[in-house]
Amino acid sequence: MTETTVVHLMRHGEVHNPEGVLYGRLPGYHLSELGRQMADRVAEHLADRDITYVVASPLERAQETAEPTAKSHGLTVAVDDRLIEADNVFEGKTFGVGDGSLRNPRYWKYLVNPLRPSWGEPYVELAVRMMGALAAARDAARGHEAVCVSHQLPIWTARSFAEKRRLWHDPRKRQCSLASLTSFTYEGDKLVSVGYREPARDLLPAHLVGKGSKGDKPVGKSFGA
Repeated sequence: MTETTVVHLMRHGEVHNPEGVLYGRLPGYHLSELGRQMADRVAEHLADRDITYVVASPLERAQETAEPTAKSHGLTVAVDDRLIEADNVFEGKTFGVGDGSLRNPRYWKYLVNPLRPSWGEPYVELAVRMMGALAAARDAARGHEAVCVSHQLPIWTARSFAEKRRLWHDPRKRQCSLASLTSFTYEGDKLVSVGYREPARDLLPAHLVGKGSKGDKPVGKSFGA
């Protein structure tokens, strides 16, 4: 018989960002008060789960999101650099056509290939590092459950790769809300299903509520033998 292991990829909670910049990998961006409530809500949701390993991106917002879950299970938060946000040339800038970076012609050269994408870390490289982080968490929590706190694009890319979908996509259609859980279930080393939940859905601002789930009802995909 093989061991069942579940690795939850959790997106961080809301960030305090009053200027609306694309903060990317920049230091100094922390959770807002609402973001801390989201982190606490997910910790409550996972309180009865068999969590034996908690790891996060090195960025402050991910570490702060991971802390309540780690604390509730008597664990410390490990760091895995592979869980970090995707690299992006627009980091530190506002992003938009009317009032952001896209109105400046010197940035247009970065928009020539959305399939790679030409403005940041290639999707394939992102998928490889995220699947490596998932495998490491699976190995650290064999027969139990792990929580990995990361960021929207890395999580969505990992899910798309696992579900054998194309990696380029419309960012507006990502199913990865703030403080959501994208859960990968393994039998031994074999990935058998991917599920998605939004434990903090009721805390989301109305315009950010995901369309792919109903409250805490799970959605996802199972893989055949």
